Amino acid sequence: MDDVALVRADNPSPLTLTGTNTWLVGRDPCWVVDPGPADLPEHVEAVLAAAGERGGVGGVVLTHGHGDHAGAARAVAEGGGGVPILAAAWEGATARIGDGDAAGPMLEAIAVPGHASDHLCFALRSGEACLTGDAVLGAGSVFIAPDPGALRGYLDGLERLRACRFARLLPGHGPVVEDADAKLEEYIGHRLDRERRLVEALGAGARSIDALLDAAWSDAPPELRLPATVTLFAHLDKLAEEGRLPDGVEERPEWFAQLGRHAH
Repeated sequence: MDDVALVRADNPSPLTLTGTNTWLVGRDPCWVVDPGPADLPEHVEAVLAAAGERGGVGGVVLTHGHGDHAGAARAVAEGGGGVPILAAAWEGATARIGDGDAAGPMLEAIAVPGHASDHLCFALRSGEACLTGDAVLGAGSVFIAPDPGALRGYLDGLERLRACRFARLLPGHGPVVEDADAKLEEYIGHRLDRERRLVEALGAGARSIDALLDAAWSDAPPELRLPATVTLFAHLDKLAEEGRLPDGVEERPEWFAQLGRHAH
């Protein structure tokens, strides 16, 4: 594989799995993708030390603006000598990038919204692998924030990744995915199965959020019920956009919309 190294942040949780994966791409200098959370100075030190062994930091790149990925961006950029920070929408970025744009000499952005409206993946220019942030994890699934068109955009983005035929995926959390095709097929199938179960529950008369969640996310452990609820709303939005949502579904609490944007 191309010259890529991993430094994992020590912030494990049900949402971050074993911690946030910070990827160092290339050498002389390297580019740092997702430098991790702001509250782990030892992780910043480890990233800068690893980057120093690779010829320094050329720039910082963010898959999206959630704190567990972007929080340390300024610290790493400053520690690397005041290098640029590239992101789609993060407020601290020094340059905006979007779908198809280059991020340093080895990376090309692929827009995969859904988990966050500003989410980008980064393909290695060799075509061998893709850094997927929170669009695809090394284990489990991701929550989808209920922004307009979020789930449709997410499924479209997964199909775009599958069409690229990457050999491996380098996720923002969890282990390297060694069979990209199988993982992407799994992810697409998982979302469509959730939709099928949700439609069946609606057809059987379920209308409350709890009843719909119990039917379509019956396997969600207690610690993941809240992010599962966020994703449920993204599914309901998709059905509404397609004219397939029946009347009478319980209104969502307003604060869930905020959780969908800031849960990470």
